[in-house]
Amino acid sequence: MKTKAFSIHDDSNNIRCLLYSGDGETKRVVIYCGGFAGNKATRSAARFAEYMLPKYKDMAVISFDWPCHGEDVRKKLSLADCDSYLCSVIGYANDTLHAASVDCYATSFGAYLALKYCSENGDPFRMIALRSPAVKMYEVICSLLTDEDRAQLRKGKEVLVGFDRKIAVGPAFLEELKKADVTANDYSGIADTVLIMHGSNDEVAPFESSRLFAEANGIDFIEFPKADHRFSDQKLMTEAIQYVEAFFC
Repeated sequence: MKTKAFSIHDDSNNIRCLLYSGDGETKRVVIYCGGFAGNKATRSAARFAEYMLPKYKDMAVISFDWPCHGEDVRKKLSLADCDSYLCSVIGYANDTLHAASVDCYATSFGAYLALKYCSENGDPFRMIALRSPAVKMYEVICSLLTDEDRAQLRKGKEVLVGFDRKIAVGPAFLEELKKADVTANDYSGIADTVLIMHGSNDEVAPFESSRLFAEANGIDFIEFPKADHRFSDQKLMTEAIQYVEAFFC
């Protein structure tokens, strides 16, 4: 497996990416959309590539930094910029790599953004696999705020939100999240091409919100008893990847 760091440059974006590729000619591309405060070098993207690429020589995996994440240089996080980044990465897969098919494997915040993109721009993917999707992203972010954070936000100031790494979030971004509720959208038209996997012990993105979202839209839903948000049990992570493999291939 080969790993290449590169950037996608266009009129308004400079997106830091990692490309995982095999030995064959690339025909299929999987775009990995990572979670909040993560980065393109996340271990879960690398594990997916390490599992898939030795089996599927014509496949490549692209992971990238969302705005204000990883090595990205933007100072203000906005949903519009997130949409623009995802659009550019999709364009790279189609126009530069000349992929015959483009799939999406997304987790948490990345899954929310993928769903939002499909609702607003049309579905550009052949298949979409979502792990631990934060379908109620506004509520997830609010659950991470302290009383001090809320006081700062009321003053119009930014606060740092996240886990191992933190991202600056301001009142404008929270208002964007509140308005962009993906659970209010209808995804039944693409339900056959979407798979959701969620751990019943998810401590970040509520399991029940995800299950109800899948049920409302007729999307196949796989419960992982005992799995947490990150699927930190590596056996469960491997099992999740195997479900994605069966769904994609």
